[in-house]
Amino acid sequence: MRYLSSLRLAAQIVSVLTAAHCLHAQAPAAAPPVKEAHDLPARATPVDYQAQAIVGPITIAAEFTGHGMPCPEGVLISEEFVAVEVAFFGKPDARYTINAADFSLRINGKKNPLPSQPYGLAGKEVKDPEWTPPEAAEKKSKSSIGGSGGGQDAGAPPPSAPKVPIELRRNWQQRIQRAAIAEGDRALPQAGLLFFQHRGKTENIRSLELIYTGAAGEATISLR
Repeated sequence: MRYLSSLRLAAQIVSVLTAAHCLHAQAPAAAPPVKEAHDLPARATPVDYQAQAIVGPITIAAEFTGHGMPCPEGVLISEEFVAVEVAFFGKPDARYTINAADFSLRINGKKNPLPSQPYGLAGKEVKDPEWTPPEAAEKKSKSSIGGSGGGQDAGAPPPSAPKVPIELRRNWQQRIQRAAIAEGDRALPQAGLLFFQHRGKTENIRSLELIYTGAAGEATISLR
């Protein structure tokens, strides 16, 4: 009897283990973490940028890009924001916690420097300078064929700004997101864009300083 009981107990254990294995096999696999995409790699060395500063164990390099926002697919422009391409360098295998809010931009020696702004705000204002609205392209084509010149009637209201398709606008915003500096704990070197709200013409900027106040220390990088 004891022998039969032992056999029944062993069979029950095997049955339970088999059922648990089947349930585990049927359970959906956990989704892999989403990998952040950043399309603006660091240049070979800090001296490949306009200016540099050593801050503690790292070197910060920077270059002013004005109202142009460089992306691998081409430059986008903004009337509301200017950008600075910044890069962090360190020793081999070095890591550093990057925070865009650690930066500000002093223009023409003003007392209060401009704080760095989130890429989401800058992305709402950008556009591709090479984009031509379909309506404008069609009118230009008809004007060239007909020779009428397509001039605007005197006293007529100015034409409304062309509406950018939603998908195209989203594409521009994604390009800005990928070009922005990657924040958080990062392996160095690391590069990307910083954004500052400024509508003025860049040719009117006489002096320009990128100010950094972060975990490694403080630095002022002269860009003009």
